[in-house]
Amino acid sequence: MASSSSSYVQQEWNMNKPAKKEPIFTKVSKLKPGTKGHTLIAKVLSSQTIDHPNARSRNLLRTPALADCLIGDETGTIIFTAHDEQVELMKPGTTVIIRNAKIDMSKGSMRLTDDLWGEIEITDPATFAVKEDNNLSLIEHENDVATIKLNWQLAQSWNPTHHKN
Repeated sequence: MASSSSSYVQQEWNMNKPAKKEPIFTKVSKLKPGTKGHTLIAKVLSSQTIDHPNARSRNLLRTPALADCLIGDETGTIIFTAHDEQVELMKPGTTVIIRNAKIDMSKGSMRLTDDLWGEIEITDPATFAVKEDNNLSLIEHENDVATIKLNWQLAQSWNPTHHKN
């Protein structure tokens, strides 16, 4: 009896769940600070493992692995931070599809990384030539999202009556 009830609930859930959306592919040059939900096709140009003292593995049973990978498409390049199993996928020369990526800011520069639902898939080699002279991670952003939010909070709390001469 419990199994039929359970299967009924499963059928109801399957009927009511939203249909998967087709991904909208983004070009590297369109990435902006503080954005998320990006899907893109990129070539891996380089990959360098990094030691980070505060790194935590997404898998509690293993030592964390991190790599900064320079990836790009025909519009530009950006550094992608790969975690754990992703490090093995992000080998130079590989073409990948990155789903559910977001832009994190590190010392004023953009870094692409995946979010909780992110995926990386190796795909057929891309035919495009990577535009290597447009590295978005080399552009310094003074007004990243955190700074903008902080400035807005300061502006909201500022009381001009306290600042009279």
